Amino acid sequence: MTTDDHTPLGGDKLKRAIQELSELVIQHPEKKRQEIIQMVELKFDLNPAECEFLSKNFSKELIDD
Repeated sequence: MTTDDHTPLGGDKLKRAIQELSELVIQHPEKKRQEIIQMVELKFDLNPAECEFLSKNFSKELIDD
């Protein structure tokens, strides 16, 4: 039995990508969120499911009311 639970969204790589995304959004508020997401996707060589996860969950800009 193997302990490698490979799931499309359950990896250390995705966690590091989310952390980097968060840091870049704070460091570069002038950049569009989608541009930052694309940079992170390329840097961490994310698979299509991981890219879709980032886009769906992190692409919206924060709106101040």
